[in-house]
Amino acid sequence: MHTIEHTAPGGARSSMLGFITMHRRGPVPLAGLAVGVLALTACGAGGAGQAGEASSSPRAEETTKAATKEVSRLTPRAVVAYDGGLLTVDTASGEVLDKTEKDGFLRLSNAGDGRHVMVSDGDVFRVHDTGLDAHKHGDHYHYRESAPELTDVTFDAPHAGHVVVHHGKTTLFGDGDGSITTFESETLKDGAPDTTERKTEHPHHGVALELTDGTLFTTQGTEDERHTVRVLGKDGAVKAETTDCPGVHGEAAAAPGASTDTVMAGCENGPVIYRDGTFHKVAVADAYARSGNLAGSERSPIVLGDYKVDEDAEQERPTRVALFDTRDGSHRLVDLGSSYWFRSLARGPEGEALVLTYDGKLNVIDVESGKVVRKIDVIQPWEEKADWQEAGPAIKVAGSSAYVTDAQNKKLHVVDLTKGEVAKTIDLPQTPVELAVVAGKPEAPAREEKAHGHVSHGHGSHEGHDHVHDDAAPLAGAEGHGGHGGHGH
Repeated sequence: MHTIEHTAPGGARSSMLGFITMHRRGPVPLAGLAVGVLALTACGAGGAGQAGEASSSPRAEETTKAATKEVSRLTPRAVVAYDGGLLTVDTASGEVLDKTEKDGFLRLSNAGDGRHVMVSDGDVFRVHDTGLDAHKHGDHYHYRESAPELTDVTFDAPHAGHVVVHHGKTTLFGDGDGSITTFESETLKDGAPDTTERKTEHPHHGVALELTDGTLFTTQGTEDERHTVRVLGKDGAVKAETTDCPGVHGEAAAAPGASTDTVMAGCENGPVIYRDGTFHKVAVADAYARSGNLAGSERSPIVLGDYKVDEDAEQERPTRVALFDTRDGSHRLVDLGSSYWFRSLARGPEGEALVLTYDGKLNVIDVESGKVVRKIDVIQPWEEKADWQEAGPAIKVAGSSAYVTDAQNKKLHVVDLTKGEVAKTIDLPQTPVELAVVAGKPEAPAREEKAHGHVSHGHGSHEGHDHVHDDAAPLAGAEGHGGHGGHGH
């Protein structure tokens, strides 16, 4: 690990480079992989590297794709992970379009381009193609469908963890080596994308995302302890830092501030907020107040989070959620009268907070007032299992619909958030564990690419368009890790 320090005026020393940066070029056939490029500062793909340092590009092999057909509109497709593989389901017809057998515990995250889903599989991120594509052509879109498949594109990452989509970029985090891999989300449609590679100072269960101005928001820590969050410049210099975030876990983007993106990270003593170039601490009354699972929306400056206060509990079952206001660092606690778990949190199309509770109801919360404005009966009462990997309900959102799995009864429910009712129930052939929903259009496009000001997503926003069926506008669900393949145990 290379660390460069400099002495600032007045004698203060600051870290200039807490990570290694390199760029990888893809797609590259397996047979053609050779010595890669590694540089301490940003460089063009294919540039000269330093002696003794090498890397390989994401693996991409030629495959025969099923025929693509143009259609008048797209309807969302759900990818369901079960014990033994993946299912891809057409949420309009209920048809299982693809069943891929794959051993291991598979975690799912939207890849960012509206078409692909990242599959965290042990020490690798795999790319699953749902076959949906909204191809932009001038001021309108053409819609295309093809058969789903688990592709040959992979990204090596020991203990593959969080996936974050923000401002048209997708960032992958490897807990086992602290690796950070970033690429333009849309380029995934062309195969293995060009990537930027960085590393944290030490391996840890962490998260990272690239901000609009090109800086990097990332956690720092070790396997035993983590309490630091940094924003690093393109040259690796520390532009902002806080060490007041014990047990840092999860992140969520909110409505941008005056000069920078606004991002919150969960801590065990109240979250921290990065806004306008500085970290701000959320003051909480409890000595221990863990909010490690967050759901944000760029439609709103308020972030939804869990709220746990019993440091010694093996499995705390809170009934309160928190609404954190990133504008002033204040927060409001809302008691739902029933507990929830880390896959229960999501945001609606207008930025409303959604929480699926043990009583089987989907709570719709007005984030400004903190009032529960609607309770929708969705599934039968349930309870979190002792092991977080065991099957339980999950919620994701696309357009004006919420998608809720019922693990106990092998079902997927489509909830019309406008009408406040279950619009469709789909029987599944396997017990659902994790869920991702894509609708063809990017989940969090670069800000200047947004159309009609229609924004929402756990990490960003989605485009609206005159020709798009409402449910084709994507919106992913929970942050702390719904949106990026993590967990909250």
